[in-house]
Amino acid sequence: MLPRAATETPLALLLKARIREQGAITFEEYMRECLYHPEHGYYNAQEARRFADYYTSVDVHPIFGRLLARQCAEMWNLLDRPEHFWVVEVGAGKGRLAKHFLDFVARGRRDLYGSLQYVAVESSAARRAAQGAELAPHAEAGRAFSGAELPAGISVGCVFSNELLDALPVHRVAREQGALREIYVGLNGEGFCEQMGPPSTPALAEYFRAQGIALLEGQQAEAGLAACEWMEDVGRRLGRGFVVTVDYGHEARELYNQLHARGTLLAYQRHRASEDYFRAPGEQDLTAHVNFTALDLWGRRGGLLRTGQVSQAQFLLALGRSNEFADLYDEGQSELERVRVRLLLKNLIYPEGMGETFRVFVQHKGIEAPRLTGLQPL
Repeated sequence: MLPRAATETPLALLLKARIREQGAITFEEYMRECLYHPEHGYYNAQEARRFADYYTSVDVHPIFGRLLARQCAEMWNLLDRPEHFWVVEVGAGKGRLAKHFLDFVARGRRDLYGSLQYVAVESSAARRAAQGAELAPHAEAGRAFSGAELPAGISVGCVFSNELLDALPVHRVAREQGALREIYVGLNGEGFCEQMGPPSTPALAEYFRAQGIALLEGQQAEAGLAACEWMEDVGRRLGRGFVVTVDYGHEARELYNQLHARGTLLAYQRHRASEDYFRAPGEQDLTAHVNFTALDLWGRRGGLLRTGQVSQAQFLLALGRSNEFADLYDEGQSELERVRVRLLLKNLIYPEGMGETFRVFVQHKGIEAPRLTGLQPL
């Protein structure tokens, strides 16, 4: 294949030197370095650069965190109100969602607040340090903690992630002459290029076989082995409780159909999407749609069972309708300010915004057939 143009970022130079010395690398390794390299990775950059490329539901309005807190309060009740209830947010960034959640619980659910152990997990040291200002009052009260990794054991509680799994690195594969092949990253002259080769691990064939998926001739696809391993690991660490995943994605049958014949991987920079994955390594986001079927199957290996999956719009509307979305408003707001926040809510629930793009996937462990408000039909 022809080489792809790339900005000579510091990470590009490092990766090219590695490929010259060791040979072509898997796309999974390339993507991992682009996003999580300790010095040059995209997610170790300043938050200001992220806002130039994309924003999340948490950035729109605190209502997202407040309604999540309502759902967690219901989970706490279903789990018999344990004395210590863990809420573990993975990929917590600077702690914005954690603050929205904790402020709401401290103000309106003092019973839950007294049991809460909120852990904001963030791999970036810089963003983890910034959590101090957001979480200070709750940390002083013994309700909030910050960490680089998941707790080794979570006795009872909820593990939550928002737009985390779409950013875990993926392998890229294709079907050629009836066989599964892997797409590697190599060099052609001074530019990165795609190179076809045998699968780097037998786990790739097992990934598709376990889901009953056979790619079409010439079809390209992503295999999210890292997301599967992550979900299985979470299941093993959790004693009793729930795992809530908010992300964009599909079940396997839809994810690998003819509409996605080139896969779902995209690069994002300045709110624009492209398939130029080799441009400016470390300075643009790389994401692939989440495979909820795979998360279900690998979660079962860790003891998790599927509770349900709904759109973000349905999840938020089901939780907010009981009090007519009173959680939208802050005390003392004028009617003009209330109109403004109602408009912001539309971004979270309307199909043309985030409402139908994002899905809420819930799994449970150690509790039989739980009924959650956020998963109920409208």
